[in-house]
Amino acid sequence: MDTNWDVIVVGAGAAGLLAGISAGKSGAKTLVLEKNRKPGVKILMSGGTRCNITHNTDNRGIVKAFGNNGKFLHSPLAAFSVDETIRFFNQAGVATKIEPTGKIFPVSNKALDVLNALLNQLKNDNATLMLETPVLDIDPNEDGFLLKTNLQTFQAKKIILTTGGLSFPGCGTTGDGYKFAMKFGHTIKETQPALAPLKTDARWVHELSGVTIPDVGVTACLNEKPMMQDRGSFLFTHFGLSGPVILNVSKALNSLSNFKDSSLKLDFLPSVKETDLEAKLQSFASTDGKKLLSVALGELLPRRLLEGLFNQIGFSPERKCAGINKDERKAIVVSIKSKSVNITGTLGYAKAEVTTGGVSLDEVNSKTMESKLKKGLYLAGEILDLDGPIGGFNFQAAWSTGFLAGSQANEQNA
Repeated sequence: MDTNWDVIVVGAGAAGLLAGISAGKSGAKTLVLEKNRKPGVKILMSGGTRCNITHNTDNRGIVKAFGNNGKFLHSPLAAFSVDETIRFFNQAGVATKIEPTGKIFPVSNKALDVLNALLNQLKNDNATLMLETPVLDIDPNEDGFLLKTNLQTFQAKKIILTTGGLSFPGCGTTGDGYKFAMKFGHTIKETQPALAPLKTDARWVHELSGVTIPDVGVTACLNEKPMMQDRGSFLFTHFGLSGPVILNVSKALNSLSNFKDSSLKLDFLPSVKETDLEAKLQSFASTDGKKLLSVALGELLPRRLLEGLFNQIGFSPERKCAGINKDERKAIVVSIKSKSVNITGTLGYAKAEVTTGGVSLDEVNSKTMESKLKKGLYLAGEILDLDGPIGGFNFQAAWSTGFLAGSQANEQNA
């Protein structure tokens, strides 16, 4: 293997593959190093193995989703927008579709198709991919950088760090890039697992494991004070709660060292007002008096959920619609519209979708992705202090920052 390269990309995930593609496109001699046996492991796992490529919004929508740090993405998105991302994959043979939630997936529902498209494009743009080649150390020299691996030492004029964060360490994301960035003087903003499932010791929740609800309003609370609200798809699990809406609101609780006073308030019918639900319960007495209430409400919510909620308030699931008094109706409405669940923790980095924190954005030029502290060093993807909500936003940030880093490193070598 040749040891001298114009551009070396460290890490073959979403950002790294796009960086390799864009760096190689105009002829720069480009090498992508990956420590795993396979590239793009996280791509293959994402979206339930379907890969949520991006979100159906414009660049402003992506920027807004990242909150205060979103403005950093203006230039990367100008270089590689949502529309250009979709066009890139379509032209690479991956037809895409927009789901009702705004998430964009491959029509095939196969993340492998996304990865194969990237690998084919990498090959077409004459970039070289080396697997099972972890970078052990990086040192500057007069010609750029020396990268020591388990196999040999490489020389590069420019390097792009796309090593990811700490989420899903089983994918190989073990924070290697932070160490390299710090070596060149970079500040690492405190990292936390983000978009992680939540744990509870509430037994009734565990007993509902496997029940899914397409639209639930969730409010994360600390000492019963609201911290963050969202609504979306929701899943009961054997350890607690998951699904897109839970992953999103988990961000409000990530930094807690003690979950003692944290809870979620759940609205299982966010589109129905409390007064309307109470009126509906009252109407059942005359229209469906002989029906079990859990059956009558079954048109709105899963029967298993209703029975679990009824048991919590001491209301027999065998009760019929007729004969339910006003106090019982109110208790049922509160249980459905404002159910509190204590939270005992998250599943941490092991199951977190992304990492919050990372290389300080103040130290990276957003117009080029080059380090402001070390010329020739570029950074892209999850290694940066950027994290957005579930729904393809984080992939879009990875594609865009990776593309810009590769094209700029390549441009300066041309």
